[in-house]
Amino acid sequence: MAFYKYPECLARENGSEFDNIHQPNTPTPYSGIYRCEGCGLSATFVKDHNIPPQNHHQHQTNQGAIRWRLIVKSHWA
Repeated sequence: MAFYKYPECLARENGSEFDNIHQPNTPTPYSGIYRCEGCGLSATFVKDHNIPPQNHHQHQTNQGAIRWRLIVKSHWA
């Protein structure tokens, strides 16, 4: 889960980029905060750098595969 203190620093956006699921070890499409769909861990990834590989963090079997969703997009790359 990502946290914030100042809501005036965030703006709501309904872009389709927030709907896509990204696999480990693939290029990051946008800089920002991503959330693991299986366990809820959040991490910051930079555009055009690879999302960390599968062994970046571990899951319990019931959490499924590691897969990432953009939750906060950075204004700049």
